[in-house]
Amino acid sequence: MVEVLYEDNHIIAVNKRSSDLSQGDKSGDESLDAGVKKYLARKYNKPGDAFLGVVHRLDRPVSGVIIYARTSKALTRLNEMFRSTQVKKTYLAIVKERPPEDEGTITHFLKKNEKQNKTYVYDYEVKESKKASLSYRVAGRSDRYYLLEVELHSGRHHQIRAQLAKIGCPIKGDLKYGFPRSNEDGSISLMARRIEFIHPVKKENIVITAPFPEGDIWEVFKNTEV
Repeated sequence: MVEVLYEDNHIIAVNKRSSDLSQGDKSGDESLDAGVKKYLARKYNKPGDAFLGVVHRLDRPVSGVIIYARTSKALTRLNEMFRSTQVKKTYLAIVKERPPEDEGTITHFLKKNEKQNKTYVYDYEVKESKKASLSYRVAGRSDRYYLLEVELHSGRHHQIRAQLAKIGCPIKGDLKYGFPRSNEDGSISLMARRIEFIHPVKKENIVITAPFPEGDIWEVFKNTEV
């Protein structure tokens, strides 16, 4: 079942569950984009394959708002907007360790290892590394965890997961980046909370917010203003 957060003639935004694939891969599992295509075909009684352009992706264990283009014009313009960082992306992450500061901006050099599907983080530039930056603030806390609001300034592979782990704050459930235990549902406690951008065709400011995921850990922070 596709949960639509925003829809018009040019774009559609949906709420991705942590188990969903953003786009089809070698696993053969049905992907979210395939589900959105079916939704559009049913709603608008479109024969054949409905057009849907993949603009960006979220890692499989991550939940939250994701945008697809419904026209080739919107796809071209959105691709350029994401490439040139004209899209403001805000994430929420739950971590066990308190960050060094309550808020700050961190910059590293990231290098992806294709075989491991993992990103390594360096304080200095190394061969084939890419500069990456994000800002964070402690938005909430419970007796055991901290809720971080994160704004990306670049879009690198596993960027938030790798950079937060580098400063000693691996995301809850993220075994790949050093958290000691997995989450029961296979997710990691990271969500794409909000996307803000100028509409590629209408030129209006658009803000799309995803609801908090289900689960006890998110319930703790549900009333936090983020």
